[in-house]
Amino acid sequence: MDSKLFNFPQFSSRKIEIPGTLHDIRVGMREVALQNGEKIVLYDTTGPYTREGYVPDIERGLPRLKEAWHRPGEEFHTQMWYARQGIVTPEMEYVAIRESCGDPGSGITPETVRQDVAAGRAVIPCNRNHPEAEPMIIGSRYLVKINANIGNSKLGSGLDEEVEKALWSVRWGADTVMDLSTGSNIHAIREAILRNTPTPIGTVPMYQALEKAGGRVEKLTWEMYRDTLIEQAEQGVDYFTIHAGILRRHIPLALDRTTGIVSRGGSIMAKWMSINDCESFLYTHFEEICEIMKRYDIAFSLGDGLRPGSLADANDAAQFGELETLGELTRTAWKHDVQVIIEGPGHVPMNRIRENMERQVEQCHGAPFYTLGPLVCDIGAGYDHVTAAIGGAIIGALGTAMLCYVTTKEHLALPNRDDVREGVVTFKIAAHAADIAKGHPAAMARDKAMSRARYEFRWADQFNLSLDPERAARMHHEMITDGADHCAMCGPDFCAMKITRSIDGDPKK
Repeated sequence: MDSKLFNFPQFSSRKIEIPGTLHDIRVGMREVALQNGEKIVLYDTTGPYTREGYVPDIERGLPRLKEAWHRPGEEFHTQMWYARQGIVTPEMEYVAIRESCGDPGSGITPETVRQDVAAGRAVIPCNRNHPEAEPMIIGSRYLVKINANIGNSKLGSGLDEEVEKALWSVRWGADTVMDLSTGSNIHAIREAILRNTPTPIGTVPMYQALEKAGGRVEKLTWEMYRDTLIEQAEQGVDYFTIHAGILRRHIPLALDRTTGIVSRGGSIMAKWMSINDCESFLYTHFEEICEIMKRYDIAFSLGDGLRPGSLADANDAAQFGELETLGELTRTAWKHDVQVIIEGPGHVPMNRIRENMERQVEQCHGAPFYTLGPLVCDIGAGYDHVTAAIGGAIIGALGTAMLCYVTTKEHLALPNRDDVREGVVTFKIAAHAADIAKGHPAAMARDKAMSRARYEFRWADQFNLSLDPERAARMHHEMITDGADHCAMCGPDFCAMKITRSIDGDPKK
């Protein structure tokens, strides 16, 4: 494990804690001290990891933050159940403080959160067996979140590498992490990630179930899958991607596509249905799955097994047929007080993105949308973090609640540490752009502070307010020393802001 993973000695930021008023909670935020004496409070995903020189202890794990929030022996219910009973939980107050960045005038209150969770418009993924995770909320009213996918394969990567990738994702701002491991030692890798990660963790249980079947789809059974669900639930996984919406009638539509079925989980279930000549056990046993999820307060991420893998397949009958089924399953999950988010595309041209958002809201009853991009063209190999971030910013502005990051190696290879950093920061930009477009109350404060720092040539503040301070500082210092009243692009005589500040009557010069 890299000892510099969470080392911030050169930047003027510190972890602060904002106390709750309804519950005995303290919400971790990051405070940036600016050179002009101002301070700005930022949403922070890193848990306790921003202390200078902090080195993760994989064996010991993180403090069990949420363990003291509920009385021993207290009857357990889901966040949706509490919300529907009119009860504001510690988790609801925690996320309200995080979302408002401590500003009581933001309009985001614990009661607002309770109402949205009760209506299914927002989700707080928080398995009772993952007390190390700080509560966060996914919903269109709130900051657009991003998820980082990690996970090993039979081609490589072990426990230490995957934990480091998880923590590295969190270091750069990932709000959730999905462990998509398909190789060896899956249980141990997931256990280490859960015990050391301060964000919610998601999985696709089908991958481990298939491993138990020796990689042979024909050997898969409902019992094998159910046992895998319970195993992962007991460990503390906060949300499961479950491809229960792909039905037998959808398969012929998908096989007629340019790129067929590009979802792992979707292709596995399609083949299983073809072999067994019956409906998916994920669909026929869905109510039993709901009962398992309810016991732990695990959220559904209802998977888009028929997401388009090319622009030619976007918004087709297969994709929207599955979406209709996901709407049916959403109502079933809500009947059990189980929280739901809906997964979405995929590859979609820009002019067809709005239709995806509108159909999802209508057919899935306002449940939060979680999309992979969408990627707006098919030819960006090596740069698909860009093609996906363009689509992510657009669909985020339209109301999508969480974006799944895409790295430079999408379609090509497993991402390494540098690819993870690039993907996370790129998608933080897309999410933040969407927040500004939505008019989120806390979204503009950071940008306004950055603009003032630029005009006043406060370079250290510009670094500290950026999403990647280390990269910004390195690039600047390649040509300019600290304290310069111009940038390398313009030079000392042609800097527009410097010239403007020299004009008589400028109140800021």
